[in-house]
Amino acid sequence: MVAIPTATLQEPVLLPSALPNLLVNGSSGIAVGMATNMPPHNLGEIVDAIVLLVDEPDTTIPELNKIVKGPDFPTGGIICGREGIKDAYATGRGKITLRAKVTIEHQKSNKDSIVVTEIPYQVNKSNLISAVADLVQEKKVEGITDIRDESDKDGIRVVLELRRDVEPQIILNYLYKHTQLETTFGIINLALTGGTPRVHNLKQLMMYFIDHRRIIIRRRTQFDLDRALKRAHILEGLRIAIKFINEIIKTIRESKSTAEAKTALMKKFELSDMQAQAILEMQLQRLTALERDKIEAEYQALLKDIENYRAILASEKKIEGIIKDELLEIKKKYADERRTEITGKAEEIEVEDLIAEESMAITISNDGYIKRLAVSAYRKQKRGGKGVAAMTTQEEDFVQNLFVASTKDYLLIFSDQGMVRWLKVYEIPVASRMAKGKNIINLLTFSKDEKISAIVAVKEFNPDQYLIFATGQGNVKKTSLSAYSNPRKGGIIGIGLEKGDRLIGVALSNGKSEVLLATRNGKALRFAEKQIRDMGRGAKGVRGINLEKGDHVVSMVVFPSDIGKTGSTLLTVSEYGFAKRSDFEEYRIQSRGGKGIINMKVTDKNGPVVGVLAVMPDDEIMTVTKKGMIVRCPPKDVRETGRSAVGVRLISLEKGDEVSSVAIVVAKEDE
Repeated sequence: MVAIPTATLQEPVLLPSALPNLLVNGSSGIAVGMATNMPPHNLGEIVDAIVLLVDEPDTTIPELNKIVKGPDFPTGGIICGREGIKDAYATGRGKITLRAKVTIEHQKSNKDSIVVTEIPYQVNKSNLISAVADLVQEKKVEGITDIRDESDKDGIRVVLELRRDVEPQIILNYLYKHTQLETTFGIINLALTGGTPRVHNLKQLMMYFIDHRRIIIRRRTQFDLDRALKRAHILEGLRIAIKFINEIIKTIRESKSTAEAKTALMKKFELSDMQAQAILEMQLQRLTALERDKIEAEYQALLKDIENYRAILASEKKIEGIIKDELLEIKKKYADERRTEITGKAEEIEVEDLIAEESMAITISNDGYIKRLAVSAYRKQKRGGKGVAAMTTQEEDFVQNLFVASTKDYLLIFSDQGMVRWLKVYEIPVASRMAKGKNIINLLTFSKDEKISAIVAVKEFNPDQYLIFATGQGNVKKTSLSAYSNPRKGGIIGIGLEKGDRLIGVALSNGKSEVLLATRNGKALRFAEKQIRDMGRGAKGVRGINLEKGDHVVSMVVFPSDIGKTGSTLLTVSEYGFAKRSDFEEYRIQSRGGKGIINMKVTDKNGPVVGVLAVMPDDEIMTVTKKGMIVRCPPKDVRETGRSAVGVRLISLEKGDEVSSVAIVVAKEDE
């Protein structure tokens, strides 16, 4: 007991508890420089563990873990993994992952629904639903068509209806990562012990409770003993009074006052003050035979109680027996089944494992809008066709880049300033042909003036592969692919650039390839890759082609030395929609750093060169204009000509439109 501030009364420091509240109900709080966060547990499990500890104090924490499976939250849910539980029980600190209980239901309409029936502890259901709705509205998660709260008095039921074409597990995995369908609970078993804050493991918390119960039972028993002794003492006096009732009455009648009567009784019958007072206060009705029997019965019962109390106080075993009996009685009355399920460690569901391998056409506009769409969405057309729209663009925007890659590829995105950033193809939002897409700044971080100049798709960062770089001013560089395997949020340097220079192309190589640089004014230079030594990421490279005044490199093609035997040809596309194909044999191997030879005759009719590609007979090409039009056709529709030809019409352009880029699409058998 301690004095309260007024110092007139006292209050208890500690209240007796029949069950371990900290473990059963949990507790949380913050103080200066410390915090506690204890989860609730199943009453039955805690009682069983304490009973075991009472019987076998040497029980280890791992043995206790077999009884106390883990926290048991009133909201149910699922605890993923046991490591955090083991840490908390062994050290007093740990972190557990909580997930909502979710099922995937198949509807009659051939749609799937994600149904949430239990949510993590301390998660607000309304806030959870709002968070999911926000993700849908912001189009961060695709495929949820409706959200319904069907909860009632029987429990929680939140239904997320899905489109037919989506994989429910992908949606669910995304929601686990980005909403409170999955949370973490940091366990800190901080409690006051002897007035000092300490972090306790599971066994310590239980042992302190057992010690607490020992003290409580001992004090309670001592209190009951004292009260029984006091009452027995009074009953002994009443028994004397009944036995000598006539003498008692005579003594009282002869006394002049109550005080004189009490003194006389104490002296004559050897009574205590308390006994004498009880006799004086005794009612006459208690002199009946029935009342005399009651007094005797009460006295004999008290003697047995006193004997029992003394036996308890003299035996630790009896105290421990009471501790167990009282806990088991509480368990019998109030314990229920565990609500929170505990599973193995939550395996990270790799999104890639749930995504079909598919060829995607990726478009990027000049203003940085990016999207992806299955290649199959673009129909084949004949050479000279008007094309189909690939993207809706604002009048001042235009499609700048077209790239084809598999859904599971890594995209190394290189900017014209020589920086490189990483993106998975499946992370790019899917959009319709007419949709503008999403600005890439929402997916990656770019500086104000950066533009994408090259994208390379890779499945893994093989050290035996290389990246070949080309800049507008004619420099080239070769670096091991493994040097780009560690992504950073803001990107890393891909190549060092001279002032005023920009990166125009990057390609993969096995180290034994050949390189062809093509310029805007129709020049080309072919040389062996071995003429470029391996350099570091930040190197500026060496001279690839010696440019004439006003000219710059527009394309780089990296290809095997025996490409001529494969049937591959060099496709050149001009700004005004013309194209030509030429045999690689027409481009002799020269020394790196030369001026090159004529690749295409540039005139007012066909315009400057926009892009150059190595194409196979089975390939298909996509040509994109600044106004967002696309034509898809096989290279064989472009006849093969000599190097210096003007070319043939590839795409019919509207007035003011120009070709912005060209890319290869591998033809499918089913198309």
